[in-house]
Amino acid sequence: MKVQELYETVTAQIIADLESGVAPWVKPWHARNGGIMPHNAVTKRGYNGINIPILWHAQFDRGYPSSGWLTYQQAQDAKAQVRKGERSTAVVFTRKFIVKGDDELEKQIAMLKTFRVCNVAQIDGLPEEAPAPVRTELDRDDAAIRFIMGTKATIIHGGDRACYVPSKDFILLPHSLDFESYEHYLATALHELVHWSGAENRLNRNLNHRFSTRSYAAEELVAELGAAFLCAHLEVKGQLRHAEYIGNWLELLKDDSRAIFTAASKASQAADYLRSFSDSMHDTEAA
Repeated sequence: MKVQELYETVTAQIIADLESGVAPWVKPWHARNGGIMPHNAVTKRGYNGINIPILWHAQFDRGYPSSGWLTYQQAQDAKAQVRKGERSTAVVFTRKFIVKGDDELEKQIAMLKTFRVCNVAQIDGLPEEAPAPVRTELDRDDAAIRFIMGTKATIIHGGDRACYVPSKDFILLPHSLDFESYEHYLATALHELVHWSGAENRLNRNLNHRFSTRSYAAEELVAELGAAFLCAHLEVKGQLRHAEYIGNWLELLKDDSRAIFTAASKASQAADYLRSFSDSMHDTEAA
């Protein structure tokens, strides 16, 4: 599959989901074999960027119990075999090149390439992946709040709004008891932390040049995706904040088939940055 075709296919799929009122990155499953986040079943490295919602969608749509994926060659190298008639899933990776410009100075450019993977449920002869550790709700909530506190972001509780205030560099959150559930509170905090990560003295995420008048919608999409990635990482099942933004996202995606790819890449960057405060950084695979 050519990259432009993948842009159009993935964007059309996400538009269809949003128009039906479902954000495709919000999935109701629990951690099972290998955990929730899509990963390579051999190397154990996680996929990132747009590959996360692509593989989540494929896993959920086809009912696979595992989040593990392999290329056809990796399956063969593992003495396993993709079953005849199984349909693979197209994902992307970034290939970087050094080129000379008109001024003869070397510069690095990045180019997206596609490759195909199969879920371990489509492959015979693989050893079964170890099940994800089972944690109690209390353990999950405790881990999530320690994750949030580990960023040392300034969070002020009170009022009835949740937002990040760039001019003061703090996050406003209602008290946890004012949310529908404690996990909803945690998910909202993670959403605002993704906004916080984009400050000039952190990731310096300025989307004005890329998205112009739609930069606000794009930033909210980054925060939504980043929060979804972190919720999956932390096993937080709280409600995300997508409903109020769906109309703006639909306009953005219909106008720009690459927008979801850019947003997912920025969201992965933000999630990795926030994880770096409390975790050793995970090796990542693909774009």
